[in-house]
Amino acid sequence: MADDNDEYVYDEATGEWRPAAEMAASANADQAVVRDAAGNILADGDSVTLIKDLKVKGTSQTLKQGTVIKSIRLTDNDQEIDCRHEGIKGLVLRTEFVRKR
Repeated sequence: MADDNDEYVYDEATGEWRPAAEMAASANADQAVVRDAAGNILADGDSVTLIKDLKVKGTSQTLKQGTVIKSIRLTDNDQEIDCRHEGIKGLVLRTEFVRKR
């Protein structure tokens, strides 16, 4: 039997009151897993290597294959990562072109 001190949260999807611990566990399971080109799971702060030469839109620069990108940040889109490289702020890379180091 549930303890009287348990916290409950209203689940709008089901229209029921559910234990807060159960809702937190299901919220973590709902988060998309971001994977690189080789299928490795990526997380904030990881370093990645480019697997293909990429031309950067809006600049005349090309990022060469093998370039290391440090300290990535995940975005809402599980197919893209946010990063910075030598003066290119706001660089967004597709996960299909990177491999975790």
